[in-house]
Amino acid sequence: MVVQCEHCGKKNRVPAVADGSPRCGNCHRRLPWIADAGDDEFTDAAERASVPVLVDMWATWCAPCRMVSPALEGLAREMAGRLKLVKVDVDRAPNTRQRFAVQAVPTLLVMREGKVIDRQAGAAPAETVRAWVEQALARNP
Repeated sequence: MVVQCEHCGKKNRVPAVADGSPRCGNCHRRLPWIADAGDDEFTDAAERASVPVLVDMWATWCAPCRMVSPALEGLAREMAGRLKLVKVDVDRAPNTRQRFAVQAVPTLLVMREGKVIDRQAGAAPAETVRAWVEQALARNP
């Protein structure tokens, strides 16, 4: 994925899997880390991440999923360096959907060190999602 730095405008290639968290190659500020993952990539992209992960279990046909997606991407930008957003299309990742018993989309998971520390089903406004993520991370340092 290519991400434009919000500070200097330089475009940076951000891998789905890496150690640490991505930084701008020009100004060295932290970049938002957003990755797509399917069944084959989920372990590396989400469970082995060096920062906490917000997993968005979504579907292309789901209107609430499309409505909440910009809020999640905004949260990833706001929490650059402290949070990674991993988007999982449940129709293309049936094993991951089954593993986490996702019965409704969107379903959001907060993971730390490969373990789910909180989950929430349904779309919510950006402020509600932000507060939920921050509370989950504060309860599980």
